[in-house]
Amino acid sequence: MSLGVFDAIGSTNDEALDYVRQGFAAIHWVVARQQNAGRGRHGRVWASPVGNLYASLALSNPCEPRYAPQLGFVAGLALHQAITDVTGVTADRLTIKWPNDLMLDRAKVSGLLVEGSFGPGGSYAVIGMGVNCLSHPTDTPYDATDLAAKGAAATPDMVFEQLSKRMAEALSLWDKGAQFALIRKAWLARAAGRGERISVRTGESAREGLFRDIDEEGRLVLEGAEGLETVLAGDVFFLPPQSRGLSA
Repeated sequence: MSLGVFDAIGSTNDEALDYVRQGFAAIHWVVARQQNAGRGRHGRVWASPVGNLYASLALSNPCEPRYAPQLGFVAGLALHQAITDVTGVTADRLTIKWPNDLMLDRAKVSGLLVEGSFGPGGSYAVIGMGVNCLSHPTDTPYDATDLAAKGAAATPDMVFEQLSKRMAEALSLWDKGAQFALIRKAWLARAAGRGERISVRTGESAREGLFRDIDEEGRLVLEGAEGLETVLAGDVFFLPPQSRGLSA
């Protein structure tokens, strides 16, 4: 494993992608105190002031292409364990929202972005992880928070030290996709909103129903008016209690 540390950088994911494309170390971390062009899912801007953790893990040939979507669940589990280790926050407060956000008291405290290329000529993946340690954005369509605001103060260095250990353990447990069932079980034990009514938004469309499960491929299993359906991708929003119409 190798590590690159920067005071300021455009994007840790971009740096990690450049590194792995050149065929360097199979496992490489990029960590920055500040990002000038951080991004989240769907090209969203990821606010990146000093005081929070910005880290990306580059993996060369991590798995067969069909297992690539599982990497977000592996990383989400490792990140949850790392924050729990450092802060002592209990599992009823720190949860994982499908597919890849960490929630502290139902407000987003961390996010993941998985990028890469999988093909016959070789494959690579980069997992970007951001943790709001000291501050959080206020112009988001969802509630956001940071560790300090919730009485769970931890420095970026403290979180990263545990994250690097927990990520290595999770990757070993996952075994390139052969043991996703173990990751899935641990992930579900920490899942936010399971059994609750949610809205899943994809583009301009939205579906509502009960969050029942994630399947063997990591797809969300939603129970709606017409029965069970699986959702491959989307943004989950928790619905207020008065909107719940189905029994859990």
